[in-house]
Amino acid sequence: MSSFWRRHRSWLTPVLFILPGIVLFGTVIIAASLQTVWVSFHDWDGIGPKLWVGLGNYVELLDDPQFHVSLKNNLIWLAVFLLAPPLGLALALMLNQQIRGMRVLKSLFFIPLVLASVTVGVVFGWVYDPTFGILALIFQAFGAKAPALLSDEHLVTFAVAFAALWPQVAFCMVLFLAGLNNLSDDLIGAGRVDGARGWRMLRHVVLPQLTQVGFIAIAVTVIGALRSFDMVAVMTSGGPFGSSTVLAYQMFQQSIFSYRFGYGAAIATVLVVIMAIFIVWYLRGLIKAEERSA
Repeated sequence: MSSFWRRHRSWLTPVLFILPGIVLFGTVIIAASLQTVWVSFHDWDGIGPKLWVGLGNYVELLDDPQFHVSLKNNLIWLAVFLLAPPLGLALALMLNQQIRGMRVLKSLFFIPLVLASVTVGVVFGWVYDPTFGILALIFQAFGAKAPALLSDEHLVTFAVAFAALWPQVAFCMVLFLAGLNNLSDDLIGAGRVDGARGWRMLRHVVLPQLTQVGFIAIAVTVIGALRSFDMVAVMTSGGPFGSSTVLAYQMFQQSIFSYRFGYGAAIATVLVVIMAIFIVWYLRGLIKAEERSA
């Protein structure tokens, strides 16, 4: 046994370190995902026997007006969240300056990232309050009355999404700060020799080195927008009248409160498929861009 270990330890050692993670990922993620897809083909209350319905749950989704509202709200979340990478990059460029007191400023901008989503939701619930919130005080300063954003079925989704945008911008900022700290000094020096300054330096020298970081920021932001749940649960519970419900929250409602685990699994499967389509499309575009620049 010892001789076998000595001969093969070059590959056995990393395998033994990786194996627990692979088993955990396969059990919690892969197996659970496959089980969700299997459940989506059944009518099941989570307790009794499963009744095979085939594509019945998916056909019902197409005729479900609440599903259409949830899908539209997820697209609104996606549009709002796509502001996070450029805003995070702008903040990172500003905070990356060698100025006295900048570390304190970085800490202040970092605070939203360490706050729990529930805390952010509660805080913005106070901010949006039309009687004593910060928004109400701002409107009162101009002699106007603040709108009740969380009670307006046309504005509530935007209000919740912008509340969730706050920590997402901080997350992107941290990613870009890490990328800026790993820039090649040689490339920056060569750019300065060639006369690159300001925007030209940013566009032709800095941004190309942040491509991988930008990919991570956009991918995580899109996934965060599509799987949004906690802010909706804390701030509106999907109201008013289901107007702020997103796919993840509708899945939760159907599974837990309506005992329709098969229907909830169908919603979850659709959500995963949407995420997978985006990731595959984005990866292909990124690979093609790198091949053209090579």
